[in-house]
Amino acid sequence: MTERSTSSDARATGQPINQPADQSGGRSVDQPTAHAWAALGGPAELLERVGFHGPDDVLPSGLQVRRLARATVAACSLAAAELAALRAGGPVPAVRIDQGAVATAFVSERHLTVDGRTPVSFAPHSGFWRTADGWVRTHANYPHHRARLLAALDLPADAGPDRLAEVLAGQQAERIQERAYEAGALAVAVAPVSTTVHPLIEARVVGADPARPLGGAEVSQPAAGVRVLDLTRVIAGPVATRTLALLGADVLRVDSPGLPEADDAHADTGFGKRSTRLDLGDPADRAVFEGLLATADVVITGYRPGALDAHGLAPDALLARHPGLIHVQLCAWGWSGPWAGRRGFDSLVQAGVGIAAHEAGPDGRPGVLPAQALDHGTGYLVAAVVLRALTEQRTGRPGARHLRFSLAGTASWLMHGIGPEAPAPAHPHPEAAEGTAPAGATPTVTAPYDPARYLAETDSAYGRLRHALPPIAYAGAPTNWSRPPGRWGTDPAAWR
Repeated sequence: MTERSTSSDARATGQPINQPADQSGGRSVDQPTAHAWAALGGPAELLERVGFHGPDDVLPSGLQVRRLARATVAACSLAAAELAALRAGGPVPAVRIDQGAVATAFVSERHLTVDGRTPVSFAPHSGFWRTADGWVRTHANYPHHRARLLAALDLPADAGPDRLAEVLAGQQAERIQERAYEAGALAVAVAPVSTTVHPLIEARVVGADPARPLGGAEVSQPAAGVRVLDLTRVIAGPVATRTLALLGADVLRVDSPGLPEADDAHADTGFGKRSTRLDLGDPADRAVFEGLLATADVVITGYRPGALDAHGLAPDALLARHPGLIHVQLCAWGWSGPWAGRRGFDSLVQAGVGIAAHEAGPDGRPGVLPAQALDHGTGYLVAAVVLRALTEQRTGRPGARHLRFSLAGTASWLMHGIGPEAPAPAHPHPEAAEGTAPAGATPTVTAPYDPARYLAETDSAYGRLRHALPPIAYAGAPTNWSRPPGRWGTDPAAWR
């Protein structure tokens, strides 16, 4: 098995994220989109196919959240357009990103209603808490996380938020953090802005085996016929696979029977996919899983580094058994350093890398981004890298792919890689109204942001859902998913 690292080419793992201002033959391009596209290994000349429109007054923040959000969606849309053109044998269609659609999709979990009911995003034991020397952020949305947190602090299982606040106020933040870590709970001390820079993407090509043929011009969507095993949870991974399902992939989510998912979370991110449960420690279930793996094109995992190695899913072992596979890994804190093996979520990473401190209010209380942008942004980048890998495998760069992302990497990009926004061109490109303007062009007039424009209602196994529409946009792109979310874990463990 041979491998070719991309650490020395245009995909330079997203660091130092200092690409030239102009990468499309002299035409203005959006810097963050160009950075993301270069990290994905995309051809620079395609950037001139990207344009933006819609409201600018979205995702307000002291950091460049709006620009990160639209760049990740633009890069994903361009990767989809590129693959669509390859499979149809035509030109790459124009990409036209609506910033209102992006902003709505980046808070899709907040817009979700189920039969008129609005789900609760964060449980009462989750949030910022004062400590004896600062602040700590806890995450206790799942029952097992709440139980571990309370046990770590020697609190009874029925202790309420007020009692939790009282105990935390008498202890040092880092001590709370370490006690929680040792107990498998989730609490992170709010830290100042980190100077550690994690890569946006880490990529390597393994071997030179040809990929499975996917068919040609008769396909209706760029990822039609692509088989994706989804071993992810919560937001980033499910957003990625929800996006691949939108684009035609056969996505099968696989969870352990002993690790239940929240119905509301699956109602938000389960669109277009199917979901099953397999115990990889059970010989019969493991045999079924290996059968699925034998004909999968893509495997996406969202667990801590090493957590799945005992099941034969360590990257080198997996790619040795399945040449040509695209394997994407997600984690919270990066793939090296003392925190690499720790559990984490978007909110905790915001606290640990300094985003919460950066966004603090006048009273010193830590702040948050206007969206769980690390999750959503990483999700669209994961979908984009899969689409680009599918294209590369069929255009002269065969071989398996091992691709790694972290929420900390996306946070580094947001904090250190996305500079201030350049002024809009004095004379927007004349093609802006037709949606074929370069990425730097913006419309002269934009309508006020109204999220209702980007919502739809769909009947599902959970009831009637009001949900955000997908923000992926290129000429010919699907405007909604082909199927609503089914009940979590109830689908057959088989490809369509």
